[in-house]
Amino acid sequence: ELHNMSEGGAKLRKVKELLKKEIREGATAADLDKLAERTIIELGGTPSFKMVKGYQWTTCVNVNEGIVHGIPKKSIIFQKGDVVSIDVGMYYQGLHTDTSLTVGIDVDAKTQKFLDAGREALKKAITKAREGNRIYDISEAIEVTLTSHGLTPVKALVGHGVGRELHEDPQIPCYRNGDRFKSPVIPYGACLAIEVMYSEGNADIEVLDDGWTIVTSDGKLSALFEETVEVGKRGPVVIT
Repeated sequence: ELHNMSEGGAKLRKVKELLKKEIREGATAADLDKLAERTIIELGGTPSFKMVKGYQWTTCVNVNEGIVHGIPKKSIIFQKGDVVSIDVGMYYQGLHTDTSLTVGIDVDAKTQKFLDAGREALKKAITKAREGNRIYDISEAIEVTLTSHGLTPVKALVGHGVGRELHEDPQIPCYRNGDRFKSPVIPYGACLAIEVMYSEGNADIEVLDDGWTIVTSDGKLSALFEETVEVGKRGPVVIT
C-alpha cells in the first residue's frame, strides 16, 4: 500500500511542477485546470477533486485573498503582482494524494517574504510527522512559524489524513487546538496531507456566491502550501 502511495505521489509531483511553470501573467485559472486534468489522465490517474460531490473541476485555484476551494474560472486571468495558489489531488491505483503551492507573479519583496514564511512553516511541520509524535506537534510548528513572521493561521480549515479517501481523519489544524495529550498519536505508516493556510490579516473567512470559493473576509493576502507526507520508519517522507 505504501508503495502505491509513493508512485501516485511522484506522478502528482510531476503535475504540480508542470502547473507551477504555467502560473504567469495572462494565463487563466481555466488553462491551469485543463492542463492538470489532461496530465493526470495521461499519467493513468483520475482527478481526485472531481470525485467530490458537486465539484466538477480538477483543481482549486485561488488568487490573492482567495484561500481555498476556488473554482478555476476562465474569467480569472492572472496579472503581475498576483499571488496564485493551486491545489490538486490525484487518485491512482485506489489511493489519493493531495498537494498545493502558491506562487507570486513578479511580486514585491514583502509578498515574497510572506510566501517564504508559508513554505518554511510547511517544512517545519513536516519534520514533526513522526511515529509517536502527536498531530498537535504538527499544528504547533505551523502556528509558531507563522506567528513569528507576524502572520495568522486560518483556523476554520484543516489539513487531513489522505489515502483510500481524499479526506480522512485525523484533522490537522494550522494552530494549537486543545490539549496536546488529547491530540491523536501519529502511527507508523500514516499518510497525512499537511496544509499550511494563512493570511496577512485576521484570517476570518467567508464563502463567495459561487458556493465554493473561500476568501479572507478582510480582503488580505492569503496562501496555501500542502504536501502529502508518509510517516516512515526513519521519519517523514514527502511523497508529493
